[in-house]
Amino acid sequence: MDTFALVVTIGVALFFTYTNGFHDSANAIATSVSTRALTPRAALAMAAVMNLAGAFMGSGVAKTVSEGVIQTPEGSKGMGILFAALVGAIVWNLITWYFGLPSSSSHALFGGMVGAALAGGTTVYWHGVVDKIVIPMFVSPVVGLIAGYLVMTVILWIFRRANPHKAKRGFRIAQTVSAAGMALGHGLQDAQKTMGIVVMALVIADVEDYGDPIPVWVKIACALMLSAGTYAGGWRIMRTLGRKIIELDPPQGFAAETTGASIMFGSAFLFHAPISTTHVITSAIMGVGATKRVNAVRWGVAKNIVLGWFITMPAAAVVAALSFGLVNLAFL
Repeated sequence: MDTFALVVTIGVALFFTYTNGFHDSANAIATSVSTRALTPRAALAMAAVMNLAGAFMGSGVAKTVSEGVIQTPEGSKGMGILFAALVGAIVWNLITWYFGLPSSSSHALFGGMVGAALAGGTTVYWHGVVDKIVIPMFVSPVVGLIAGYLVMTVILWIFRRANPHKAKRGFRIAQTVSAAGMALGHGLQDAQKTMGIVVMALVIADVEDYGDPIPVWVKIACALMLSAGTYAGGWRIMRTLGRKIIELDPPQGFAAETTGASIMFGSAFLFHAPISTTHVITSAIMGVGATKRVNAVRWGVAKNIVLGWFITMPAAAVVAALSFGLVNLAFL
């Protein structure tokens, strides 16, 4: 196996993690920054550290990515498929970042994997794609919306007689904890997705055997790149999430982040399901906002975001399939 191909593929995988960091860092901290609970730099630094910690908290999601979506391809063609999958995901990440759309890096990656596998003639585990990706893709935003609404309703009821200024000050402090929980959940979910890809590359290159534990250096490299990308910041997407959907106050921000973090931990530990942090926090913000009054949420912006969700997997799949065609022509 060409060592150069392995090094390039791992390099591209780590670059994908970096784009994931600046693309999705907004998920963890947009609400805290928009409510002024944290300054942008402090929020980014905290998110970077918590992403790093979250990456070491489990490996269930990585296993789903490396073994449950496509059959591990073999040889130089297999490495070409992985490379093309990552290119598809990165291109879509950069397009949606440029336009400030909080689409899902996770679904861009899965779309890329499926598109490249189909183009390269590798088996796609459709039951795995449906059970672990498509169903959670539809279920998690609905859960986020309902749970966000319920959590905010409970908060409003408990603090109905509280002094509004004191309550807001208290929730600003509480938001540092809920934002840290979101960032920890993001690290747990998204660093593992790249770990799964790197493990596949190592198996293709015969450096690792199928089913081996994830090497420590892979965990450290993926976690560091995710943290570096997070610290680089995703200001465009942060504006969309923090301000354009609804103007949030600290209690609402706390409710949205607590809801999002709980769903991410639950899906990672209970189901090993790689869900989208973007989907969860966006829908939680909508649910929280709807407690104010339904028309307080800017549903037009929300509709554009939801449209982005639906086209992410197919769009990334098409880019990945085209990328594989080019790789095939040039190198294979």
